[in-house]
Amino acid sequence: MKVLIVEDETAASENLKKILSEIDDTLEVKGVTESVSQTVKWLQTHDAPDLIFMDIHLSDGSAFHIFQMITVETPIIFTTAYDEYALDAFRVNSIDYILKPVDTEALRRALEKFRKLTKRDMREYITQQAQLTPTGKYIQKILIPVKDKLVPVTLSDVSFFYTTESNTTVHLRDGKIYPYAKTLDSMMQHLNPDVFFRANKQFIIARESVTNITVWFDSRLLVTLDAQMPERLYVSKNRASDFKKWMVG
Repeated sequence: MKVLIVEDETAASENLKKILSEIDDTLEVKGVTESVSQTVKWLQTHDAPDLIFMDIHLSDGSAFHIFQMITVETPIIFTTAYDEYALDAFRVNSIDYILKPVDTEALRRALEKFRKLTKRDMREYITQQAQLTPTGKYIQKILIPVKDKLVPVTLSDVSFFYTTESNTTVHLRDGKIYPYAKTLDSMMQHLNPDVFFRANKQFIIARESVTNITVWFDSRLLVTLDAQMPERLYVSKNRASDFKKWMVG
């Protein structure tokens, strides 16, 4: 069996390889990748492995971004310290989900579960997972800590999310601004992509907040929103087509 390990912690990947060799010394680890970009490149340039062991928090973002960039038909066993991601994991053809630190018996059971699947079972299993819809997955409100209170904010009131290197803020249509502890990467996993768009590294914007779009000289788009903005918002030439499709639904 050929295996790919996606893990950004060297100690964790070495431990996983050690446990796998103890369970079955015929398992062949064909590669170890540490990031979303490395994993996408590896899968595009190598024959598909039989099984992928994948951490969710990688060095350059969430592993779920991989599935937005390429189609992955290989079954996956997730290994991560964060059980809050279990539901998302099973939406991307996960065979099993193991919490860190990886337990030998849990890993053995996951492998046994994988091996019991026939080729027909595997095709049906992956098809079922691929057909799972995200309905109900997306959040409608967020709670923002402000001093000793939690302020409920309805997402329909949000104009945009903005981030600098160290801070994220939520900007409402009525002009209110709140600090927010989550990154834009983590937010996008829970926002409805029909409503919100990751315009660039700094902005996630709401479609209903877009008031003006100007085609810039280099084919970038200059976007104006219905709330005061901390800087000009440009959508790159490469993203312009996706943005225009998103705007018209």
